[in-house]
Amino acid sequence: MEFIDYYKVLGLTKSATAAEIKKAYRKLARKYHPDINPNDKEAQQKFQRINEANAVLSDSEKRKKYDKYGKDWEHADAYEEAQRQQQASGGSGGGQQRTYTSRGGNFDNSQFSDFFESMFGGGGFSGGSQRTHTQFKGQDFNATLRLNLTDVLTSKKQTISLGEKKIRLTIPAGVEDGQSIKIKDYGGESPGGGPKGDLFITFEIINNTKFKRVGKNLYQTHEIDLYSALLGGKETIDTLTGKVKLTVKPETQTGTKVKLKEKGMPVYKKEGQFGDLFITYQVVLPKNLSKEEKELFTKLSKLR
Repeated sequence: MEFIDYYKVLGLTKSATAAEIKKAYRKLARKYHPDINPNDKEAQQKFQRINEANAVLSDSEKRKKYDKYGKDWEHADAYEEAQRQQQASGGSGGGQQRTYTSRGGNFDNSQFSDFFESMFGGGGFSGGSQRTHTQFKGQDFNATLRLNLTDVLTSKKQTISLGEKKIRLTIPAGVEDGQSIKIKDYGGESPGGGPKGDLFITFEIINNTKFKRVGKNLYQTHEIDLYSALLGGKETIDTLTGKVKLTVKPETQTGTKVKLKEKGMPVYKKEGQFGDLFITYQVVLPKNLSKEEKELFTKLSKLR
């Protein structure tokens, strides 16, 4: 009789937590549920095996026994004998079963594998007449909304079409590239009468500016000539909200950074808050020097 790796059935490792087991089971059970795969025998078999794996791994006692004996399940006689004695003395756990049901059919203990029957017996479930009806959520939909960076400087309303549906939503200022928002109950209908799925909109933000965006902050390199770098001067800088004038200090080195406070991007869902704009100065050396300029630079170098 073949050993069944229930962890492998659910795509997990032996160290999986109870929450991870629950999440994996729900995902796979939904994928192979008979309501979603009508008349698909292979999907039905996988669904039964997934139920079987969950029945063992989600039950702390069954999982403990399964982990203890594993491939040596045939040597679990002592454990089984203890269970039989408990049942004979009126303890719980014997002769009871739980049936897994769906609109696509019933899955009771008789449909579990021989391995399961040998290890846990026909009375492996507790719960008597209790029945579990699994309602699966409808399919989630995904959509991509492409916007320019300058489109997300302020919050704005926009209407998008999803098939025959039109959805009007508010796009918060400062939304980032790759960020997703969920619109509840705008996904697919549930095949079993459960809740609708959700709509997930992922934003693709195209940078149509000369700034580099990192979160809420913006970055830009600004060139200054040698003379402004040495002697100081005034520079006009572009920002997303207009031009500003900056004073360049004498003897400014290339790579010097200055911060323009609150001249960056609006902070997502925080009205009135903004990131900063960081300017990096790059000193540009003069080219095509005249004879006189070369002589002056020569004199200057000798003074140093």
